[in-house]
Amino acid sequence: MERAIVVGVDGSVRSRVAADWAAREALRRGLLLQVVHVSERSGTGPSSTGPSGPCSGLGEPLPGVAERELMSRPSELTVHEVRVDGEPAARLLALGASAELLVLGMRGAGGCAGQAVGSVAGAVAERSARPVVLVPGGPACAGTGWRTDKVALGVDARRPDEAAIGFAFDRASRANARLRVVHAWTMPEPGGSALPFAVRCRDRAAREDEEMRFLSDALRPWHEKYPRVQVLEDVVHFGAAEALVRASGRAELLVAGRRENRLGSALKGLVEQAGCPVAVVPG
Repeated sequence: MERAIVVGVDGSVRSRVAADWAAREALRRGLLLQVVHVSERSGTGPSSTGPSGPCSGLGEPLPGVAERELMSRPSELTVHEVRVDGEPAARLLALGASAELLVLGMRGAGGCAGQAVGSVAGAVAERSARPVVLVPGGPACAGTGWRTDKVALGVDARRPDEAAIGFAFDRASRANARLRVVHAWTMPEPGGSALPFAVRCRDRAAREDEEMRFLSDALRPWHEKYPRVQVLEDVVHFGAAEALVRASGRAELLVAGRRENRLGSALKGLVEQAGCPVAVVPG
């Protein structure tokens, strides 16, 4: 099977932004772009796949504007359109099972106002066996301008997620970009009476040095595997979710690992407030 990036579209402006991001990534990697439109209306005829084949039982068609935009990309980009019926998350998971990436807008046409992450995007990000990129709407996804970090990685240095680290290093290597690795930590709340200020400062400095060592140890094998990738190791005194959200405001892509079939509180906090596309990488 040809290596591909799969992007789900539903006619919303947000899904067009996701499709644009996926198209640029497919061009960068030299991969096929598979554009998937899932209709929840059940149909009796078999669904058809391909760039120009007839379709039946498909509900509303792929939006003409988005289709024309993708088809007008440089000839190096091959775009296949896939239209199917069924439950969107299940269909996208099945079609994306062997993809290099599965790309979705944070919230689709059916999302509720004020809801940052749609039910389909959330379900796919939680259950996919392949990396999922969730793309917010707006200029955060343009990939140009003032953002200082092309690739950022959120990591727990005490429990490093090898799959997420590998994804981030590979992406930074392909982009010939610096990788900013963010490890968040917090001081435990003092029990009883507060410690003297000078002691707290010494404790914090010692703890910060310890966290830096944890991060350096976790990344050492990856420095050896990707010697040309420049890495900024950033240990920050924030909660994990806040640290990731702050990092997303400076990045073009933020990578985070997923443990088991759930996003976890820090990752949920990130995708609800992310300032850039988020790659959720299953461990």
